[in-house]
Amino acid sequence: MLDARAVLNASVDYVRKNPDELLRAAVNAAGLRFGVPLAALRYLSSQAKLPRKAPKDIEIGSAPPAIRLSLTVDAMGTPLRASFAIRVDEIDLSPSAMRIGLRVSEMKLTLLGESDAPVATLIKSGALDLSKPGNLVKFLPKRPPAIVEADGDRIVLDLMNVPAIAKNALLRRALAIVTPVVNVRAVETDRDHLYVALRASPRGLPRAIAALRGRI
Repeated sequence: MLDARAVLNASVDYVRKNPDELLRAAVNAAGLRFGVPLAALRYLSSQAKLPRKAPKDIEIGSAPPAIRLSLTVDAMGTPLRASFAIRVDEIDLSPSAMRIGLRVSEMKLTLLGESDAPVATLIKSGALDLSKPGNLVKFLPKRPPAIVEADGDRIVLDLMNVPAIAKNALLRRALAIVTPVVNVRAVETDRDHLYVALRASPRGLPRAIAALRGRI
């Protein structure tokens, strides 16, 4: 959980130090493009109280149009530092699917200390082809249900395959109302921001109204 007052104070302080953000936000909003400063994401990741087994020491940067991440993880008992860039190349949101295609590149894995675990042995030997992380994910013995495709440098998620999300009637109804008229066109970065670009489809208005009235 985050301290709402601390987040608000940090937001006000950031805008005070960067007044051009307001003009940038207004210009982007006119084009249905909404940005979040990477500095804000860094602040949130540093303040969030994550579960014990969650990634730690998260660093966030950009490699436009990708976002660059570096974090410490525990891979089957082997602590290591992972860094990589992620580019979103597909988004399909609807009441029946929340499909997100990712391109993962520039992956590096660094062991934190000595270990004889199988993962450590693979990393030391150089046997892992980190240029094609999708191939590694493809052969995971217990692949998460959200991962529907994995090949080469590409990994595709469908969050509707997660039971807790699929069974959320409120979320599915919201998607039925919103996605016919407004959907996500792209997620991308520049040097300092993460942007979500939307696509408006006025022709989908009848479907949205029907969903709002509970007819579909």
